[in-house]
Amino acid sequence: MISHPSLLDRLVIDERFVRGSGPGGQNVNKVATAVELRVDLTASSLPEDVKARLIALAGKRVAGDGVLLIDAREHRTQSQNRDAARARLLALVERALQRPKKRTRTRPTRAAKERRLESKKKRASAKASRRRVSDD
Repeated sequence: MISHPSLLDRLVIDERFVRGSGPGGQNVNKVATAVELRVDLTASSLPEDVKARLIALAGKRVAGDGVLLIDAREHRTQSQNRDAARARLLALVERALQRPKKRTRTRPTRAAKERRLESKKKRASAKASRRRVSDD
């Protein structure tokens, strides 16, 4: 199921099982099936730029001390929730591994600038013709 198990090996993952809401009936009240994955990003061996992108992508799921929290409680069993949480973590890390493309600066051509100015002049004259004529 996991495409890059070596990626998850580079992270310090702490799993905690808690009682979850959702499907499961009475089972929900008795068994801790929901999974909380805690990943210490500061202690991971990922490159610094990847860590920064991961923190930016995770948003409010990262605590102030650099711990990423992923919660999974959509399935009835612990193992399914664990797999779901790990898959979500892996998808997040894979997105963080992709470097954003550099934006190449471009300039409008002279003809494009002239067209823009011409359209502004036309618009201004159309609006000016709607104004009330003064008695001066």
